Amino acid sequence: MTTRTSPTIHRPPPTTRRLAMPALALGVLSYALMQTMLVPTIGVLQHALHTSATAATWAVLSAPLLASAILTPLFGRIGDRFGRRRTLLTVLGIYLIATLVAMAAPQIGVLIAARTAQGVSMAILPLAFGSVPAVLPPEKVHGGLGFLSALVGGAAGIALVIGGLVVDHASWRWLFAIGAILATAALTLTYIAVPEGPVESGGRLDPAGVVLLAGGLSGILVALTLAPGSGWTSVPVLACAAAGIVLLIGFVRLEQRLRFPLIQMDLVLHRSTGIVHLAAFALGVVQFSYYVLIPKLSEMPSTAGGFGASVTLAGLIMLPSTLVILPAGSVAGRLIARRGPRLPLSLGLLLTAAGAAILALAHAATWELAIGAIPIGIGTGLVMAALPAHLHRVVDPARSATANGINTVSRTIGGAFGSQLAAALMVGSVTTGFPLTFWIAAAVGVIGAAVTLRGDATPANRAVAQ
Repeated sequence: MTTRTSPTIHRPPPTTRRLAMPALALGVLSYALMQTMLVPTIGVLQHALHTSATAATWAVLSAPLLASAILTPLFGRIGDRFGRRRTLLTVLGIYLIATLVAMAAPQIGVLIAARTAQGVSMAILPLAFGSVPAVLPPEKVHGGLGFLSALVGGAAGIALVIGGLVVDHASWRWLFAIGAILATAALTLTYIAVPEGPVESGGRLDPAGVVLLAGGLSGILVALTLAPGSGWTSVPVLACAAAGIVLLIGFVRLEQRLRFPLIQMDLVLHRSTGIVHLAAFALGVVQFSYYVLIPKLSEMPSTAGGFGASVTLAGLIMLPSTLVILPAGSVAGRLIARRGPRLPLSLGLLLTAAGAAILALAHAATWELAIGAIPIGIGTGLVMAALPAHLHRVVDPARSATANGINTVSRTIGGAFGSQLAAALMVGSVTTGFPLTFWIAAAVGVIGAAVTLRGDATPANRAVAQ
């Protein structure tokens, strides 16, 4: 049994606490921009560092994705156990060092190692979300969570445009310079202004759980990464997937027996939290299918079925859907305060499904890609705001960073599935692969909405208490 304690360390004066939300926002922004800003650089890195397309893809996507899926729940748990402010400072420090190493990387091996270390940056999300109740008064918590959540989706889309502009007109190393500046600002403001929230007393970390979780998630995500090239039924893919599933089953059984587990299984298996993680997975599938397919179709030469657009133009095609994410998140914050998070969660997933269906039907011109994806942007804003708000209502505050970490990993795994599915289906034929991927994404969105509609409508009292 763990209890919450009132921390006695670092209580910034009122004159500086007004900088706390900007500090959290800068941290979230630094992660969100770097999440997708490098996507347009895969081809550039391949030529600049004299490497293969596979190695460049690992540097841009696979390495940080694997690392973040492993490190996010770990640092979320550390934040709940030892304090979110000090853990957030540690994460930002590691992220800043890794970003500087990546900026100066002389060859692809160093860049992959640095990008792996950058995977720790995803832990900024649960730590920032968990810090909001300590930063804002109760009546403004939902709005703050909605703003940070919408910032994740909105910045990730805008980052594609920024990445395209930088790649087309300057060195790819400037992308890491931008990330380093934001990380430095976030680190400084967090140290000055962010207070410490509630922490758990007693307990210890769970190294065996870390190993099993790392192995399980790595097996599944490696299988998803290998599948487009090796085939979904190939021996390496099936072996990795099977090993990952076995290790995750072992992880669940271990955590259920421990007094101080890495992840308390009620945060995963309890109905009120499980539906939120399923919703995050569904959003990840739709969101990353969109992130992969739209630039790919836009930049393909017309002879191959694409539009032959530049990297910058491909990012601009995605701009309309990106611009609506932040206002949608703001609307969701007000809606959550009045009606609770379940309505925007379900409505948002339905809108992302509708946008995917529109793109499956209408993609003959670039303006159709730009306009058809707007429902995906609106839905993303609603869902991203509702996810942490729902967890805030049903999870004890001392465990909110852990719960949000699990939720972030759920969206990551959904994103990995969506992106790799898109890549696999586009290999055979653009004509059939593009609409088929979006039809699958639409189905996933509808299923996610149905699950949330039938889920636990627990009010503000904590359904998953300690």
